[in-house]
Amino acid sequence: MSSVDDPDSVRYTRMRWNTPLSPTHAALLLQRLGIPADARVVDLGCGWGELLLQAVSADDTGSTTGTGVDTDDAVLARGRALAVERSLDRQVTFLKQEASAWREPADRVLCVGASHAFGGTSAALESLATLIRPGGRLLFGDGFWERPPTIEATEIFGSGIMSLADLIEHARALGWRVLHMSVADQREWDDFESTWLAGRQAWLLRHPDDPRAARLRDELDVRLREYVGVYRGVFGFAYLVLGR
Repeated sequence: MSSVDDPDSVRYTRMRWNTPLSPTHAALLLQRLGIPADARVVDLGCGWGELLLQAVSADDTGSTTGTGVDTDDAVLARGRALAVERSLDRQVTFLKQEASAWREPADRVLCVGASHAFGGTSAALESLATLIRPGGRLLFGDGFWERPPTIEATEIFGSGIMSLADLIEHARALGWRVLHMSVADQREWDDFESTWLAGRQAWLLRHPDDPRAARLRDELDVRLREYVGVYRGVFGFAYLVLGR
């Protein structure tokens, strides 16, 4: 069976990155990170590393280097292909490894939507503090409750989610200074949820009678129903640029 006939292979094909983020917002975050020339950037839980690649390519001197760390072979392969396509393969390396096992400090660390790899928000913020070189910065992306959640929303995301105010205070209590804070807006969320579904929605339209179609159709319908009916406008996502 070719990969084009496999619905799992097209899961991320319509996504720029696996987080609610627009190109304009991403550019702002990279600007606020203030990545200097000759910096070392590490992206933990990188996926295919779109933000990492943009961070490295922003340095016109070509002296910034990056490492993306993830455990998913398919997304790492996509990241390596993108690095070659953009002539960044000498500057950016992708490694298959648990994010929580990374031990080498860097000038800039990215950890977006990967706090679960460390055991949750608190554990991530504590562990990441050991990976920042003096004068370094962390871009930390994590979920929060925009409004008090329903029981159904809590069942989807777990009980460890904080409000935005509590998330920021928690980071401060752990010794971080919040240098920048912004949140995903509704259009970013809608685009994220739509593109997360889009690759497999297109597959369904091409293969309506495939034996796998009914199960996949149910899965995608449940996700869309949960987003629109349970957590849209309730579960938010914050981007914090932190320093110590």
